[in-house]
Amino acid sequence: MKQKLLNNTYLSMLCSELAMLLDAGLTVSDSLQILQEDEPTKEGKAIMQSIIERLEMGDPFSMALQKTGHYPRYMVHMVEIGEKTGRGVETLKALSEYYDRQVRLSATIKSSVMYPAILLILMIVVVLILIVQVLPIFNDVFSRLGTQMSPLAVSLMNFGSWLGDASIVIAAILCAIFILAILAWALPGLRKGFTKIFSNKWGNSGIFGKIASSRFVFAMTLAMASGLDMEEAIGIASNVSGGSKAVDKKHSQCADMLRAGKTLSEALCGTGILSLQDGKMLSIGSRSGKADEAMSEIARRSDINVRDAIDRVVGRIEPTLVILSSVVVGVILLSVMLPLMGIMTSIG
Repeated sequence: MKQKLLNNTYLSMLCSELAMLLDAGLTVSDSLQILQEDEPTKEGKAIMQSIIERLEMGDPFSMALQKTGHYPRYMVHMVEIGEKTGRGVETLKALSEYYDRQVRLSATIKSSVMYPAILLILMIVVVLILIVQVLPIFNDVFSRLGTQMSPLAVSLMNFGSWLGDASIVIAAILCAIFILAILAWALPGLRKGFTKIFSNKWGNSGIFGKIASSRFVFAMTLAMASGLDMEEAIGIASNVSGGSKAVDKKHSQCADMLRAGKTLSEALCGTGILSLQDGKMLSIGSRSGKADEAMSEIARRSDINVRDAIDRVVGRIEPTLVILSSVVVGVILLSVMLPLMGIMTSIG
């Protein structure tokens, strides 16, 4: 049975704490024993104990992580590279920053989506109440006055009546969607399938394309800081940030351009992963022997660009929903109130 992977928040803290202990001169086994004592959960203590036991059996740290089944493949691979290059502490610090960034990015996306979603739901609820509950009341008032509502109001009322008649079917469809969403969240295989379909359709466009490029650049930063050559670094970064056919094609083209003798900045700019401005910075960094620092700065800028792009989209969605809901509600009310005012005026 496949083990549940640890979340990014935990991984970021673990890598940071482990890097501090190793930097202080402790061995991996001693460091893990200290971390195990401070673990708040039985599950966490058990995972730490299993790693310690494998280390005592002679397994490398990366292999011990892999055999638990709780750590992502990317982390295991990067720890293995850190062991081979003798840059374990630097790799763990970079991993801590990487997973912390993933947490912040996920939080930004969730918070950005939540408010517009709530606005949309409220708008739908208000409109449904008007056409299902309020319009029939006004229809009775008009009938008693010997007239009828405007054609638009009558059409909306009939639509509301149809919704009421089909409420059982609609409720069943909504329940099926809800159950499917729960299953997608609970079953990794199904969730992965939905994610792949979504990525293939929208993963290389708009904000999602920016997010994919940002993840690629940050993974490249980590790989370069671990002392990997460019082609291997691109391979690792592709595994982390890929997923859609268009994005994977970019990464493959980038690797091909490197093998053809292009510089890293030329390959990344030529495939559209980096902008010309970022490519210029990387080119200067490569010439000065500070390509990893340049890539780190590009990753920081990329993170800011993603957040700004999300804020811009949300900034357009919120007023659009408010204006749309105001217009819809206003049209419904005016379609009823204007004829009623005309009747009251004639009576007066």
